[in-house]
Amino acid sequence: MQELLVPPDVLKLLKKQKYQIVGRHSAVKKCRWLQNSLVQGRYCYKQEWYNIKSHRCLQMTPTVIHCTNRCLSCWRVEPGDQGYHWDQLAFGTDIDDPEEIVEGCLKAQRKILSGFNPSHHTKVSPEKWREAMAPKHVAISLAGEPTLYPRLSGLIEEFHSRGMTTFLVTNGNLPEVLAEITEPTQLYVSIYGPNKEVYKRVCRPLLSDAWERLMRSLELLGSFSCPTVMRLTLTKGLNFMDPEGYAKLVDRANPTYVECKSYVSVGYSLYRGLNADNMIWADDVKKFAEKIAEFSGYKVLGHSVPSRVTLLSRLEKPIKVA
Repeated sequence: MQELLVPPDVLKLLKKQKYQIVGRHSAVKKCRWLQNSLVQGRYCYKQEWYNIKSHRCLQMTPTVIHCTNRCLSCWRVEPGDQGYHWDQLAFGTDIDDPEEIVEGCLKAQRKILSGFNPSHHTKVSPEKWREAMAPKHVAISLAGEPTLYPRLSGLIEEFHSRGMTTFLVTNGNLPEVLAEITEPTQLYVSIYGPNKEVYKRVCRPLLSDAWERLMRSLELLGSFSCPTVMRLTLTKGLNFMDPEGYAKLVDRANPTYVECKSYVSVGYSLYRGLNADNMIWADDVKKFAEKIAEFSGYKVLGHSVPSRVTLLSRLEKPIKVA
């Protein structure tokens, strides 16, 4: 049996948190919008904007505990939280193949969905459940930094070969990977501060030149033919400031979209001094996004109150990728 790249105590915690561990270093977890779509008919903003059906979306990561940052606002457990310790950068080369990961993720998603079988869950439509059992979209975004997985291009290609669309979310710390990667359906780069000082305070990066690496990644966005997104995760008291500074980063990257989204007080961020007071009301997110739009020449294309997120773009309407 091949050794897991997750320490036993961390593995126990992840399983308690309902992560489905796949192979040695990957994981799948149920998104709340998957459940909301199946049970209540409510869906994620990505369905409204990009036509990504919430009930057919699989949320995964190939690097469940490995990351180049230790962000204060991250929901996942990090080294130093409640006595947990491991090397976040020690990913190694003895890794799972993309095909193994994809097969394992699909199996894990089916296991999650078995709890919504309409034979015993009366609020779930049989037709919708059958569709959900054949996912059409994968969000490579659950936890960790996916560009640390050396075969990420192969993973994207494997999902695409099965007719699935891919949204890749990265912190931009490995521009050398982005420069060579097989393009996903849509690429996200997460931004946690309008300047280096704020970024370092929020992200607590493990790489000394993390900000400079992020800037190189932003400059690469123009080389992608797929839609690109700068996602601003905004936390009151940490980085909810300086819209003009964020606009300068938008000008530097010229992404297809900017998503301005509030921090959500969940998971292990609560053990790092954050709470519901650090969340931002949807109206305030929109007002802040409008200031960024004013400075950058972008305009508001969409707004989701439940997700506290506002979409900016120079386009007239979002591109439906599915």
